[in-house]
Amino acid sequence: MTMTVSPEFAARMASRTAGLAEQPLTQLHQHATSVFLLTGEDVVARVSPASQQKRLETAVSLTRWLVANDFPATEPLAVPQPVAYDPYVVTFWRHYPQPEDDAPPVGQLGQLLRDLHDLPSPPVSLPQFLPLVSLKNTVDSSTHLDSGRRAWLAERRDALLEEYGCLDFPLGHGHIHGDAYPGNTLWAHRDVRLGDWDEAAFGPREVDLANTFQGTRFGRTAEELDAFSSQYGYDIRHWPGLRVLCEIRDLHTLGSYIRRADRGDAAAARQLSYRIETLRNRDDQAQWAVG
Repeated sequence: MTMTVSPEFAARMASRTAGLAEQPLTQLHQHATSVFLLTGEDVVARVSPASQQKRLETAVSLTRWLVANDFPATEPLAVPQPVAYDPYVVTFWRHYPQPEDDAPPVGQLGQLLRDLHDLPSPPVSLPQFLPLVSLKNTVDSSTHLDSGRRAWLAERRDALLEEYGCLDFPLGHGHIHGDAYPGNTLWAHRDVRLGDWDEAAFGPREVDLANTFQGTRFGRTAEELDAFSSQYGYDIRHWPGLRVLCEIRDLHTLGSYIRRADRGDAAAARQLSYRIETLRNRDDQAQWAVG
């Protein structure tokens, strides 16, 4: 008989391994990663698929270096980590309580990325940025997608990767966050920190900027984009490759919805269907749900 391990159980077992006291867990978030608050320690446990272990090792090493160099990254706990508990891997982070309905201004992310890109190369081996690799695996293994959608997603991915391969990147290549968008910024009292470093990589700097502009699908305003560009010191809207990166990001966001639909999440399946429909119709103005 095979026992199914829940993310919460994995978080409990990993906490013991890390030397943290037994305590209640409160679930804060569940999407691609399950996030729990260890209330007695004021620590966050992030539970990810075991396939992400190498990337999480990189994320912990990189953020430790960033914090030591006074960059406001979310801070990993000073315990041996990540902790594997099959089929998951767990990391532990300082908790930053967030006020309700008061997200950090979008412009702040522009300043954080400017500061990040201005740092010297970190003494951490970063993977090369390879767009849409994980999406291919997710589409190929999906039990939810029908053959028509699977074929369209594969064809669209190949077409975008061909366009990506022809781009020139005026900002050059270097260490990038890889998943930078305003939703990954957090208040730390009056300061703002940048979190969720699982996709840190070596790649074109434009990748870190484009995700914020793809956010027009979620209601991001022209004023917010102006503030972001001003804080970073470069307006990517003048670069012809922005469309390609935004469309790559559109496809990238489907991955977690496909995995959730595979697990029987009806709300995720409905949002996935809507997103694919708008993409197939080339509806660039369609608004997508958050979460």
